[in-house]
Amino acid sequence: MPTVLIVDDVPAMAEQYAYDLARLGGFETLVARGGEEGLEALSREPVDCVILDLEMPGKDGFAVLRAMRERGLNVPVIVYTGTGSFDRCVQALRLGAYTFIDKADPVERVVREVESAIERALLVSEVAALRRASSDGAALAGASPAMQKLKDAIARVAPVPASVLILGESGSGKELVAREVHRQSGRDKEPFVAINCASLPESLVESELFGHERGAFTGAVASRKGAFEAAGKGTIFLDEIGELPLAAQAKLLRVLEERAVTHVGATKSIAVPARVIAATNRDLDAGVKAGTFREDLLFRLNAHVLRVPPLRERLSDLPELVDRLLVVIADRFGQSRKRIAPQALELLTRYSWERNNVRELRNVVERMVIESDGPMIGAEAVPQEIVEARDGAPAPASGRTFAELKAEAERQIVITALERNGWQITQTAAELGLADHASLLKIMRRHGVRNR
Repeated sequence: MPTVLIVDDVPAMAEQYAYDLARLGGFETLVARGGEEGLEALSREPVDCVILDLEMPGKDGFAVLRAMRERGLNVPVIVYTGTGSFDRCVQALRLGAYTFIDKADPVERVVREVESAIERALLVSEVAALRRASSDGAALAGASPAMQKLKDAIARVAPVPASVLILGESGSGKELVAREVHRQSGRDKEPFVAINCASLPESLVESELFGHERGAFTGAVASRKGAFEAAGKGTIFLDEIGELPLAAQAKLLRVLEERAVTHVGATKSIAVPARVIAATNRDLDAGVKAGTFREDLLFRLNAHVLRVPPLRERLSDLPELVDRLLVVIADRFGQSRKRIAPQALELLTRYSWERNNVRELRNVVERMVIESDGPMIGAEAVPQEIVEARDGAPAPASGRTFAELKAEAERQIVITALERNGWQITQTAAELGLADHASLLKIMRRHGVRNR
């Protein structure tokens, strides 16, 4: 149920709006008696729309709009004024307000404007999420042995309604894997709710995950659903699960066992059918030994384990990753797509990408696009720290078999040679000392390498 915050220094007016919006629109409503109090409520509570009086003593509506812009509070705002001044309303629109109403307007119109503002905000949020997904989606590109193994595992695990634990280094694409599991699970029409456990203040962890009742603690001015309820029948993704405090781990374990949550400050439990996917870049077994992670919770979470390979273990995917990133970056910058020279690509494949994996590659490619004036990105655009880094040492086996290591090395050799020869099959086969182009095509088919 959407929440609307009414900010007005006249209590009777604010309470009337709150009452009518709850009665006719079915909204949850909050009231703030002034600009400062309104900003405090926005920082504490999840608000979907603000109705803001422009004429207030102290911090008026214009000051509130400026403060929201400075603080990055992207909540739709509907302003109203009793002065009938069209110019002042236009000024508010320029400061970021969604629309304006008159205090004399019927409540039915106000309800429609609130519904419209919330719907538009949701569309904007969905578009932003799609853009992020298209940018980050490159993390799952590639047909290297390591990535094919992961994709096969995702296909096996996705339909099974059990908890999943995703292990992988920072920047390797753990959230993308979680979203892919959700997409293939049959729950893709239901919500996917992502929570970063490392970013939650310890005092609010339980409230964010399980919800709270009004008055449960200082600042809880209204009841609120937690992430588990918000996920409904979909998926809740708990990123950086290793950072969760022990007290919250105990409650999470109970939720996983009982499939129900209890709001902070409540006694009645609420059923939560959402599937749980957790992820971490930490060694949770070591956490269990150190006493920082519960063994019984780990047992509940790791019913199915997906390991995301670091980029250095699938460098043969790098050309495809770079191609995908170039398309996304060109779209975001509104530019024609640039191409990358084989010499630049070779420099990128010599680097280990241990710092931040695909996320680091994305940042480097973006820098190279900006540095290059023409349509071709040459070796001179490769950042100096990449060029000066010693040639990438062979990646540690990390549980991979000799056959898997050999297949990845062979695939990387073939793709690098193809890039160097402009994907001319006969020319590449001659360089590699193969009998003919048919021999190279056979190797390419074996490793899932498609001709461009």
